Amino acid sequence: MHAAGQTPDEYGILIVEDDFRIAEIHRAFIEQSQGFRVVGMARSGAEARELMVRHASAVQLVLLDAYLPDVEGLELLWALRRDHVHIDIVMITAAREVDTISEALRGGIFDYLIKPVEAARMAQMLARFRREREALAARSELSQEELDRVLARLRPEGATSTATRSLPKGIDRLTLRAVVAALDSAGKPLAAMEVARAMGASRSTARRYLEFLVSVQVVSAELGYGDVGRPERRYRLAGDASPWCEEG
Repeated sequence: MHAAGQTPDEYGILIVEDDFRIAEIHRAFIEQSQGFRVVGMARSGAEARELMVRHASAVQLVLLDAYLPDVEGLELLWALRRDHVHIDIVMITAAREVDTISEALRGGIFDYLIKPVEAARMAQMLARFRREREALAARSELSQEELDRVLARLRPEGATSTATRSLPKGIDRLTLRAVVAALDSAGKPLAAMEVARAMGASRSTARRYLEFLVSVQVVSAELGYGDVGRPERRYRLAGDASPWCEEG
């Protein structure tokens, strides 16, 4: 286990998914995401428990399907919660039933992703997980404002927030989150084209959102050099994006 206040170089993830094709898609995406690594892959509840016993100290996040051949995903959720209190759990499932979602929320899940999961949504979840873990590891105490930022994901739908900012015409929060997630996941300055590829949008769309984030001092721009040696603007996160990305 990592000592209090210490942030690991990589966060370990256990994938619990009985469909090997989906598991491989998730594994490939995680391995491309800076700061994360796959510790193990389980296709049943029994295998997941066995892997957690063997590798508990290396796992910080579990991606859990609701449908497994030997156990209900929610039953496994509660068992993992009881036996491994240090982990966070994300449900990744086709289950859309309100009862399932409600119980998962009561179980303290970090996030709930409905299949098929878009890459931008997965990147957003991983970026938020790393940001929250690092925020908690770096401090011995938090102010109310800092805590509110960490707990922003728990704000009930429709709740108002004075910190939420109005967006100009042509800028929507969903695309803005995808841009922020791409920059956060990269861990290095990116050119507009690199951001566009990461979020599956055009270069002009990526540049428009990047320049908006520069204007509100969430992103900084610097001069770099591309593959052909020509100077180009490269962007990195420089401030808190949550007031612009959270719904009001």
